Amino acid sequence: MREKILLDTGWRFHLGDIEDVVVLDKGPVYMQAKTQEKRFGPASRGYKDIPNDFSDSGNITALSWKYVRIPHDYMIEQPPLKENNFTLGGMKYENAWYRYHFSMEEADKSKRLALYFEGVAVQSTIYLNGQLLTHNYCGYNSFEVDITDFVDFENENVLAVYVDATSKHEGWWYEGGGIYRPVWLIKTDLVSVDLYGVYVHPQKKEDLRWDVPVEVTVRNDGTKTQRITIKTVLADPEGNPAACLEQTAEIAGKQKKTVTYAASVENPPLWDVDNPKRYTAVTCILKDGEEIDQVTDRFGFRTIRFDADEGFFLNGRHVYLKGVNCHQDYGLTGKAVPERVQRYKLKLIKEMGANAFRCSHYPHSESTMEALDEMGFLVMDETRHFSSSPESLAQLEMLIKRDRNHPSVILWSIGNEEPSVMTESGLRTAETMKACVKRLDASRPVMTAVCHKPVEAPAVQAMEVLGLNYQLHNLDKLHEKYPDLPLMSSECCATGTTRGWYFPDDPVRGYLSAYDKDTTADFLGREKSWKFLMERPWVMGCFQWDSIEHRGEATWPRLCSQSGAIDLYLQKKDAFYQNQSHWLTEPMIHLMPHWNFLGLEGEPIRVVAYTNCEEAELFLNGVSLGRKTIEAYGHGEWSVAYEPGSLSVVGYRNGKAVAEDRAETSGKPAALKLKLEDEGVTADGKDVAILTCYVVDEQGRVVPDAQTEVSFAVNELGSILGSGSDVCDDVPPAAHVRRMRAGLCSLAVLAGKKSGLLKVWAFANGLKTAALEILLIEPAG
Repeated sequence: MREKILLDTGWRFHLGDIEDVVVLDKGPVYMQAKTQEKRFGPASRGYKDIPNDFSDSGNITALSWKYVRIPHDYMIEQPPLKENNFTLGGMKYENAWYRYHFSMEEADKSKRLALYFEGVAVQSTIYLNGQLLTHNYCGYNSFEVDITDFVDFENENVLAVYVDATSKHEGWWYEGGGIYRPVWLIKTDLVSVDLYGVYVHPQKKEDLRWDVPVEVTVRNDGTKTQRITIKTVLADPEGNPAACLEQTAEIAGKQKKTVTYAASVENPPLWDVDNPKRYTAVTCILKDGEEIDQVTDRFGFRTIRFDADEGFFLNGRHVYLKGVNCHQDYGLTGKAVPERVQRYKLKLIKEMGANAFRCSHYPHSESTMEALDEMGFLVMDETRHFSSSPESLAQLEMLIKRDRNHPSVILWSIGNEEPSVMTESGLRTAETMKACVKRLDASRPVMTAVCHKPVEAPAVQAMEVLGLNYQLHNLDKLHEKYPDLPLMSSECCATGTTRGWYFPDDPVRGYLSAYDKDTTADFLGREKSWKFLMERPWVMGCFQWDSIEHRGEATWPRLCSQSGAIDLYLQKKDAFYQNQSHWLTEPMIHLMPHWNFLGLEGEPIRVVAYTNCEEAELFLNGVSLGRKTIEAYGHGEWSVAYEPGSLSVVGYRNGKAVAEDRAETSGKPAALKLKLEDEGVTADGKDVAILTCYVVDEQGRVVPDAQTEVSFAVNELGSILGSGSDVCDDVPPAAHVRRMRAGLCSLAVLAGKKSGLLKVWAFANGLKTAALEILLIEPAG
């Protein structure tokens, strides 16, 4: 039977290329060139610096090897420097090596053995026992390496992974470096279901009936023809059997074969943004009546329709795409993002009111895709490279096969802001890529996101849906030229704001005013963008740039882009609430700025209320400063002479108060507080406690402009992963001491493998210490 073993611990890591190292298929390695020549003769250039057999003492220390846990991003460990490229995050990009030692059992000799890498940044080369097995040229795609023929069953095996993070960059953002997603050892029978080998694509028929075609690709890695039975059981969301499919087939040795069968299901519960119900498909292979392999896939029943005049429809219901773009990194761990953090990011985006998610600008992790299904997002799934080269088409094929069972995925995007769409060559490339997609999945439209002369670009002709980045005025021109082409804004609202900064933009500090604004005529703020789109019912929706700040796309001293509605460390910005005022129907109101402006008494302060209410009234120390009518998707605004005290705002619908927000002038900082942001931390050695540290005064009021230095500590049940507060702080995130900015500091703590009370402390000179106990739960099973 299939075994899938996570290889997360026991990895050894070395930063930099290794000089004067030679590796034979077996045997020790010596660092000194003279020693090599004495023992082996002149160094062979056929093995290119492959580390093999260091012992735990001596040689590992000499070469600066250390043990690390996978996923791992080694680039985030260094401080950003002004002389480096801040488009890429300000880091010095370096190459590195990983090594992993393992042994195989005698029983494994009759199995197919493979390594599955979910993501290695940027390019990678995989060796086993000194033999080169594969190169991977993209830092965002997953890949499998068959090691069956290369495993040594008598001796320890040495896996070496060379990471090339310097030869070629794939984007204009922080790319990180290392094995930043999980690695698996997969053992199967020689006859098994292929990687991404099950494709379930329900099709709605008359009335309430659905046909459910299932394609199963089986591989035979033996030398003899095998007669097998393939069986798939479909189960509803409660686990009840809904259909059973079975077929007998013969598969020749060293071949693959795809078997297709179909079921009929009556009136299944549908996957929807508000009720994301999914079914399960369990596929087995039997030989001589014995089950030899089994895989499980999730899928959903839903219909999608894109209309050039009426917009997007899910299950026959019009749904406006309230979407966001999102990069995959995390301010405290770089590209190696813990699964809880991935899910917490999506929870925040959902809370903000979004219902759609763009995988910018590459395949995101499998755990992210799973969470997008579970939470009911509508997903634009995107490949990294707009190219019809064999390598790029293979990367595109990986994306489609991996993600085509996800009901959340409604669009395949084959490119972003590609200049070549303006050429005839770009049109041919688009047509080839579209044909590749349709061969693998014909149920979703193919699109690209354009910004270069979009109205004239030839490649637009090949698209089934088109996304326009910024330049909203060109939507009207595109709709006129292509009246049958569904359109959307694939990027908009790239408005830079810094959390808690209510003064003019300050290039020296690196801060941008937190108020909504237009950047240029093509880059409108959130309010103007949303109003523009709402006036055009034929537009399917938008994907804001972007949901969460990401490293890179910045200038010194900032670490990150400032366009996010959530900051680099997952703290909500005022833009988060502005989006809520556009996207939520439940009454809400948000007041900005804070009310700590001591020394500016009598000075005019710009006060803004983001709300979806019909009216808003502002009060200062109980005195009304005016009640204002709020236009659709607009905001309330007052100029208020600063006076310490209580500033509050009330939102009204039909004349009735339905929402309120308040800002109070606080006293001096008196104590630190800690808050756990996401409950249910598990003692599995991988889970993460996500915390916020903040400051209160003697009366318990939050001090929103606190800038104290905080030191963190934990007990033996956890370890500190990172801390962060200021987007211009160049201290690496792993530091346990952090300067707080704008009253908040984020902290991530890795849970150990022992259940009990994880204790976290925060200290600051002159302030009361914060202490928080977190119950670590035993892992399920």
